[in-house]
Amino acid sequence: MLTIDLQQMSARHTPFYLDQKGMMVKKEIEEKWANKEKLDQKDLKRTLHLTLNRSGNKGTVGDVGDQGMLGKIGPIGGKGDKGAKGISGVSGKKGKAGTVCDCGRYRRVVGQLNINVARLNTSIKFVKNVIAGIRETDEKFYYIVKEEKNYREALMHCRDRGGTLAMPKGEVTNALLADYISSSGLFRAFIGINDMEKEGQFVYADSSPLQNYSNWKDGEPHDSTGHEDCVEMLSTGEWNDSECQVTIYFICEFLKKRK
Repeated sequence: MLTIDLQQMSARHTPFYLDQKGMMVKKEIEEKWANKEKLDQKDLKRTLHLTLNRSGNKGTVGDVGDQGMLGKIGPIGGKGDKGAKGISGVSGKKGKAGTVCDCGRYRRVVGQLNINVARLNTSIKFVKNVIAGIRETDEKFYYIVKEEKNYREALMHCRDRGGTLAMPKGEVTNALLADYISSSGLFRAFIGINDMEKEGQFVYADSSPLQNYSNWKDGEPHDSTGHEDCVEMLSTGEWNDSECQVTIYFICEFLKKRK
């Protein structure tokens, strides 16, 4: 059987530089050698393997190689923590003075516009209501305004729209207005008659005096308190003097335009 002298191998070759596994193989073979055991073919191959794969002396460090190509850009990292507040900067220069505003004049203009818009809205509402139903004679239109107002407010309302409070100066017109009030489901409405200027002397809204026609309710006019200076027409067509500050519906009249 083939044998090998490890001592002679060590003497003829440079020192071994073995890893952990190689050291274990070397130790096992040396123990066999020390116990004068013969080395078989397997031991020979293991010994040759150790010899052929032994490491030499450590060489000198080589030159630094060229830089390789840049790799792919990695994923964007997470948002970092908010940094500390920086120091305040220097204050800017003082700005130029603004122009003086004549705000009072503009406020007056805006206020007047608001008034005009309100009047226009009221007029639109009035026209819509007029379209819903009116009464007329050959010369005039009559319209019941279903908004509760006192006598003076009612008079101004009609005048602002080019008319006045209804003035029944004859039996035909009075009957027309009475039917209008009754068919509208009302009990009473202001008409254009009053004695606000002189107690007991009733005049129409155009300041003309009552002439040959009146239709007072029995016992009227009867102003026991001295405050009943305005006239309302009842659904029966009769007239009644009433306080001017009460708020009720009223009838406006408008002249027809001549063709």
